[in-house]
Amino acid sequence: FFPFCIHTEKTSMKIVSALLLLAAGLTKADDDKQVTCGSAIKLTHVESGGKYYLMSDERQLNTGSGQQLVTAVQNNKTPNGLWQVREAHGEVVCEAGTPVKCGQMIRLTHVTTGNNLHTHGIKSPLSNQHEVTGFGQGDGDGDRGDNWKVVCDGGGYFSSSAEYWERSTPIMLQSETTSRYLGSSSSVQFTQQNCGRNCPIMNHLECFGRNSNDQYTQWKVEMGVHLYK
Repeated sequence: FFPFCIHTEKTSMKIVSALLLLAAGLTKADDDKQVTCGSAIKLTHVESGGKYYLMSDERQLNTGSGQQLVTAVQNNKTPNGLWQVREAHGEVVCEAGTPVKCGQMIRLTHVTTGNNLHTHGIKSPLSNQHEVTGFGQGDGDGDRGDNWKVVCDGGGYFSSSAEYWERSTPIMLQSETTSRYLGSSSSVQFTQQNCGRNCPIMNHLECFGRNSNDQYTQWKVEMGVHLYK
């Protein structure tokens, strides 16, 4: 039995309006639309065929940091895949509806728990890269480990020639503190062999901080609740 298990802890989401969850359906990404501050988005992982969505919930790792679990899951309907786009930790508030620029530092705050997408130097449980977790006390506050730079694929080999983060374009998210990229892989999956017979995250993909900017670190906005000025 692989020494990986999770436990639950009740958290409260204090910073994001319940209107995001009660919105009249999620909209598909339009080719000519930009990602904006305040929007709640779902990110799909490109290498795994766009079928896996970045998600989190109230469960926590019982290994490594013990922080909130973040995985990629084959479920596009769960509200646990919604992340609100916000200004980086320590930066001035990004006004709702403001387009996010390529190269801009942002935070992604998990809508249902209020914790931030986070990474640090602790090893991930399956691939021994860097852990990616949800960090905070449910109020959207955290530290610079929550900051991610939007790296746009502007036509060249992971170039940054585009001005704004477009919904239809794959991007990468690079950690400010570790310089690692948010990654996942269709071959790094929680199974009965590495997680146990009753694994509650069976068939989820591990998310990790990856040293390389390659096919495993590309993400794309698939749907969301989008705000505009």
